[in-house]
Amino acid sequence: MAKPTEHKASKNLKRSRWWPAVATSLAGAAVVAFRGCWHRKMSWPIGMQGYSYQVCLSCGVKRLFDEATFSAYGPFRYDLEQLVKASPPDAAKSRSIAGVRRPAG
Repeated sequence: MAKPTEHKASKNLKRSRWWPAVATSLAGAAVVAFRGCWHRKMSWPIGMQGYSYQVCLSCGVKRLFDEATFSAYGPFRYDLEQLVKASPPDAAKSRSIAGVRRPAG
């Protein structure tokens, strides 16, 4: 027959096995709550006002896009004017997609 103290110790061990899973779940929920959108789904580049940019399809935030290197750069902003002002001064102004002419054919 098992002693009562041994039975209580085995119950405490079973409870402690769930603690890491609960802590991990709560930490993940906190990261999502404080971080917001991760901007994983971005649109194709859009050209306007002489700049090319991408838009997050989940939240609508914009980011400048360099067509020469085909990569996004700079911070995320909701307003295009604020985005252009916040961009690094040495960043080259990309050629707008709207300004590109298609060949006649």
